[in-house]
Amino acid sequence: MPNNHQKNIATCIHLSTFSRFFFPLGNFIAPVILWITNKDKSEFIDQHGKEAINFQLSILLYTIVLGLITVPFFIFNVFSGLDFIQINPFDSIQINLDKPSPLLYLGGALGGLAILGFIIELALIIRASLKAKDGEIFHYPLNIHFIK
Repeated sequence: MPNNHQKNIATCIHLSTFSRFFFPLGNFIAPVILWITNKDKSEFIDQHGKEAINFQLSILLYTIVLGLITVPFFIFNVFSGLDFIQINPFDSIQINLDKPSPLLYLGGALGGLAILGFIIELALIIRASLKAKDGEIFHYPLNIHFIK
């Protein structure tokens, strides 16, 4: 059974992934620093550190794949379908969405999927933090184990 100090460190490892909102790559740097400095002190901390880092790497991989799929739909739609955008620099810009490309809808759906994934990621990080605070091991779903 982990003691309170170990539970707090494991919780901080998960919550440190939110540091990405304050500095670039904070979701990787902060948990790695906390994990490396404390992994030898407890198997509990080591397991939570690996889970948190693996989850952030998995999310990065999923985001890259989703971006590689989504971005071409928007680029193709903009460059092939400029007929629905009418620009008059001295008057106004008019967008006519009477007949947008189906690719626009597919790209929008994939973008919506990315937003949903972001919300689920935040919820899973909070859940993992609460499990760590309770002294339980948490395994993120769809987590690729880069660090074993």
